[in-house]
Amino acid sequence: EVQLQASGGGLVPAGGSLRLSCEASGFTFDDYAIGWFRQAPGKERKAVSCINGSDSKRYYVDSVEGRFTISSDNARNTVYLQMDSLKPEDTAVYYCNAVDLVKNMDYWGEGTLVTVSS
Repeated sequence: EVQLQASGGGLVPAGGSLRLSCEASGFTFDDYAIGWFRQAPGKERKAVSCINGSDSKRYYVDSVEGRFTISSDNARNTVYLQMDSLKPEDTAVYYCNAVDLVKNMDYWGEGTLVTVSS
């Protein structure tokens, strides 16, 4: 059974940093792309960043490029999202997502709230 556990959210002032963790179980990273989405109050959920487990290629939405860094520790089955230079507009619930690249199925973890104060 695929399970994703996100953690690391919190309250941080503008310009601060947080590191989110997504601990995965029930699958191996090689066959998956794992990423982060976020949903701000009253808005739709949108992709933030993802990493391909087979070739480690990374993707970032323009608004976080240069500020956020996604990485994976395959030995720990964990994906991290290092968020630096945070802005109030980064405030959202962040969700971990895993996509089975072979079966084209995706899985979601529960979100973790990130609040950036101005």
